[in-house]
Amino acid sequence: MASSNAQGETYKKVKTILVSQPKPERSPYYDLERKFNLQIDWRPFIHVEPLTPKEFRRQRIKIDDHTAIIFTSKNSIDHFFKVCEEARVFMSAETKYFCKTESIANYLQKFIVYRKRKVFAGKRSLSDLKTYFIRHKEEKFLLPCSNLGAKKAVAFLESINIEWQEAVMYRTVASDLSDLEDVFYDVLVFFSPSGIESLYENFPEFKQNDTRIAVFGSQTVQAVEDRGLTANIKAPAPEVPSMTSALKNYLNISNKE
Repeated sequence: MASSNAQGETYKKVKTILVSQPKPERSPYYDLERKFNLQIDWRPFIHVEPLTPKEFRRQRIKIDDHTAIIFTSKNSIDHFFKVCEEARVFMSAETKYFCKTESIANYLQKFIVYRKRKVFAGKRSLSDLKTYFIRHKEEKFLLPCSNLGAKKAVAFLESINIEWQEAVMYRTVASDLSDLEDVFYDVLVFFSPSGIESLYENFPEFKQNDTRIAVFGSQTVQAVEDRGLTANIKAPAPEVPSMTSALKNYLNISNKE
């Protein structure tokens, strides 16, 4: 029997969940799977592809004219050094690297001798490094990104008085999900507007029906609502900082014996 909350929302039992990301080795999702006797599948709805050298050259960007590189993701690092390799560009040992987080900064060790370079890392965002950007404002900054851009990074960089340039080095595209056409899940989990776009690129006639949609982030919520869908499970929020905590709260009601 389905249960309802005070607002009248029906919580139907959940047996299957599809998470629109690659399957991790370890994850709190596995605890949910065991606790609630679920089947949780993993499938990336989007993936990244490199630009061809010809596509990059169309931007007329001279990488080695820049003395500082800004990284907002591991993907941006991978594709920056791939473009450098293909263009036979060798960054100076004096190049400075500004990274959104410590994790991203550590990833740089795959490509540079970390201890011999000037690397700055934020805690959660580039704005954590505002003092360092201003201190090194004489540098010429380059921001490698995807075709979708890096909106938060751009907004921050535009707010401070430095010389910088955006460089598209890879594209985010919808994955082929055609094998899922006749497969149905009780819950679909999304983390970006791109995931919603991929859903409709693969299944233009998608109808939500009894499927619950779980979303992370306000932009993803907006993308869901723009399609006329209902976001049944939302994160982050003060009481549910993660997607797994939001799912757990929902499952505590929907799967209550």
